[in-house]
Amino acid sequence: MTGSAVKILVVDDEPPIRKLLRVGLTAQGYEVQEAPNASAARQSVADDMPDLIVLDLGLPDTSGHDLLQEWRDKGLSMPVVILSSRTDEAGIVKALESGADDYVTKPFGINELGARIRVALRHRLQQQGEKAIFQTGGLSIDLVKRIVKVDGMEIKLSPKEYDILRVYVRQLRQKIEQIPDQPHYITTETGVGYRLREPD
Repeated sequence: MTGSAVKILVVDDEPPIRKLLRVGLTAQGYEVQEAPNASAARQSVADDMPDLIVLDLGLPDTSGHDLLQEWRDKGLSMPVVILSSRTDEAGIVKALESGADDYVTKPFGINELGARIRVALRHRLQQQGEKAIFQTGGLSIDLVKRIVKVDGMEIKLSPKEYDILRVYVRQLRQKIEQIPDQPHYITTETGVGYRLREPD
């Protein structure tokens, strides 16, 4: 696997649906985690924050609407794609207004769901002020598929190497820079990498 696979948490109380999603999304290159109810979903998010959640509304212990609202109230911004058999307009509108990124009704096609997941991931990157593909010189990083290329050749990175390459530096800039997109303290030096800027 190249880089670190995008982690998707599937929250659904129906084992056949979870199996279908696990097989289908794994085939598309995603790392899939499963939760059969809201309690397990909360624990999974707390233990290992997913990149995206596929959420069923009809959970046995807490409604999907309430769980989504709970996450958004806590400031968690990971994309959430609702997967539900409910087709009433009021339910769909409520989910979208609660912070869902998309709504897919059962039955569904796995390829369509995969396309909607990619769109949700791209939209979230754009909202954070980032392009889906970061490019500088011969280096190209697909932030959705987590594919790194140098001069057109794909480079295999471990998950930790990928995180260091992109995520950690971005997080540091978000915390210490007044304007993260125009870094003053952690600068990028062509051909060298990142460096702490010396006093003027």
